[in-house]
Amino acid sequence: MADGYDDLLDELTAVSGELALLGERVLVLEQGAPGPGGADGSSGRTAGAPVHWDNLPAEERTALWVEFVAWVAWLSDRYELTTDQLPRGCWWRHGAVVEELTALWTSHTSAYGGDEDVGAAPYLWQDALSRAIERIGRHWLGPCRNGQHRDRHRTPWSGDEPYLTPILAFTTQGATT
Repeated sequence: MADGYDDLLDELTAVSGELALLGERVLVLEQGAPGPGGADGSSGRTAGAPVHWDNLPAEERTALWVEFVAWVAWLSDRYELTTDQLPRGCWWRHGAVVEELTALWTSHTSAYGGDEDVGAAPYLWQDALSRAIERIGRHWLGPCRNGQHRDRHRTPWSGDEPYLTPILAFTTQGATT
């Protein structure tokens, strides 16, 4: 049973996370980093290069995360996103939201960051943004609304040996049913 402090603790946690993000944004600004997401190409990354967070070395992941967070803040301000579209206090806690935004970030960098004639790429990116924001709010946020983070209640598939063992055994035997 909640003791009345759970909501307060959640709010303090959210504020702490926002302060950390603000600190990272200040660091980016103090270091003279490029605009949203290194769109001018000075970050050393190829425009539009895919990012797989789990496979990056820690140092590169940290540097890219700062760029990414700055880009998400820019995106949120530029497109006036509401907390129902992208929850300011917890978007980074949702793996699917991070993946969706990462895809938008890399495609935005590709569409707007190169010197090549990209033709319809900016228009197509705008369309992808609209669809992604709808997916984020409809599918990936779970019960988070009005700036309140709520963990989803689900049983993880990975690490569940009683679940995985018969499936793996089936695939090694072949489909015999």
